[in-house]
Amino acid sequence: MAASVYRASLRGLTAPLSSPTAAALTPGLPFSAASIAGRLWTSDELPKGRRRVTGSTRRLSSEVHVGRTWREPPSFAFAFDIDGVLLHVAKPIPGAPEVLRFLDDNNIPFILLTNGGGKHETERVRDLGEKLGVQLSTDNFVQSHTPFRELLEGPDSLRDKMVLVTGSDYEKCRAIFHEYGFRNVITPADIYAADPTIFPFQSPSSYTTPSQPLPRPLFNGNTHPSPIFTPTHPSSHLKVDAIFVLNDPRDWALDIQVITDLLLSHAGYAGTYSPRNNDPSSPNAGWQRDGQPPLYFSNADLLWSAGYHLPRFGQGAFQAALAGIWRRITGGKAELERVRIGKPYGETYRFAERVLGRHRSEVLRVMGHPGSAAGKLRTVYMVGDNPESDIAGANGYSSGEGTEWVSVLVRTGVWSEARGGGLEGVYKPREVVDDVAAAVSWGAEVSL
Repeated sequence: MAASVYRASLRGLTAPLSSPTAAALTPGLPFSAASIAGRLWTSDELPKGRRRVTGSTRRLSSEVHVGRTWREPPSFAFAFDIDGVLLHVAKPIPGAPEVLRFLDDNNIPFILLTNGGGKHETERVRDLGEKLGVQLSTDNFVQSHTPFRELLEGPDSLRDKMVLVTGSDYEKCRAIFHEYGFRNVITPADIYAADPTIFPFQSPSSYTTPSQPLPRPLFNGNTHPSPIFTPTHPSSHLKVDAIFVLNDPRDWALDIQVITDLLLSHAGYAGTYSPRNNDPSSPNAGWQRDGQPPLYFSNADLLWSAGYHLPRFGQGAFQAALAGIWRRITGGKAELERVRIGKPYGETYRFAERVLGRHRSEVLRVMGHPGSAAGKLRTVYMVGDNPESDIAGANGYSSGEGTEWVSVLVRTGVWSEARGGGLEGVYKPREVVDDVAAAVSWGAEVSL
């Protein structure tokens, strides 16, 4: 959509709005912004049969969606968090479905960028589409663990390695990783089932979590003179090559025990203890310096907006608990070394920017405006409810393409002035608004 169309709408529309969608955007917003929605929503310039055009880019679906107005996409786009911005628990926040339809109809690029997870992308998009009452696809959806798929490629590929996964549901985590392409996936439940003595606080008879047999036996220190052990025949024992936390774990105690065991092990052999631990002559005092598996977290959110009236602990709280235990184990000599992705880390925003730019380029190509620079975005508005992830991430991200990321904080989620939500430094958004509808209206006006 050309900027001149927006400007004309802003200057010239004064008639009362008749569209229910526009009315949903009206409360608390500048009238001109609501007028944009009212005019564009009631237009239907593109025949239904032409609203989807086959594309050829490397996308998760095979179609390029062109909005019904058939207007050229602008040089700005939106990235939305989900919980606290579009949804509150399972219910849409007022105005959210209308906002997404408005953007979709008018070819304004947007992406759902969430630190949530625990389901495969196709399943999550289907659920979100049903809850929001809008058509979504995996093309404009990135959840916290989506980038883990990139670890399947390259010289250090984990495709055929043994990986341990955990999260809210062990079997769902396993299934997600199998669908991504990881071929050897185990869970803490598998390890517990193989040797319940690793966690003496749970009765094996009462432990009902599903598990699968391990592909190799655990090393049993009771049959060796010392658990400080370098296997003579490594292939005969279970070796874990990487550890992944996909989303918010439920069984913190078991997960922390199993993960800590592996981080103390020799080369990832479960049940062993590295002779390099606490070696003052080694870097990092020897901790995590003996081939132990790398530890990956998909996000660092301490809190998130759930059904309770106060925020609940997220994956960041589990991470903090594990890191605190690790400091005690190492006597404060070593911090827990791990890889963290998701918001606020830059790679997530880089990935989202590539997806948005690619989508805009494809829409322009289908509309007959090809060109190497056609898809370049001038501005992306990051709309979120969490200053520590959404806002800090957008403020701290530096685009290699020169795209400006602008942070917008909504009042419908985690953040609240009443809970002492001071906004300073990297946590200070460019704008604070009431809800997602206000965020989109503000962003559109600023871009014009």
